[in-house]
Amino acid sequence: MKLEFTVNGQDYTLDVNPDDRLLDVLRDKLGLTSVKEGCSEGECGACTVIMDGAAVTSCTVLAIQARGKEIITVEGLEKNGELDELQKSFIKNGAVQCGFCTPGMLMSSKALLMKNPNPTEEEIKRAIEGNLCRCTGYVKIIKAVKDVIEG
Repeated sequence: MKLEFTVNGQDYTLDVNPDDRLLDVLRDKLGLTSVKEGCSEGECGACTVIMDGAAVTSCTVLAIQARGKEIITVEGLEKNGELDELQKSFIKNGAVQCGFCTPGMLMSSKALLMKNPNPTEEEIKRAIEGNLCRCTGYVKIIKAVKDVIEG
């Protein structure tokens, strides 16, 4: 099957199998290793990407479902060699430790900020509730998102 989609601003046309997951296409065919496989069931959030403005777990999306869609991964946050302000805030606030959950946390937070540039703390918590973190805890991650909002 032909899959035509946009990833991080670049158009792609790829041959995919009907049962290929978006996660596998992003990692294996496009080399985007920020997309992590954790649980393979959509429960941990490590594979979260933004698809047409919404945070989705790429392990639960068939690649063909991304046909005609725009996908953003962590690699797409950087512009002109400069980290996104959300990435900078995660670093500044110590919201990264082992780093396994970080890409999913970043993408869930970024999707929220794209829709709502001034979310409440409760809305931030809701946006990241599908992402599991066992290292930093959620306090630093929430603080990092709030710091971006507060500028």
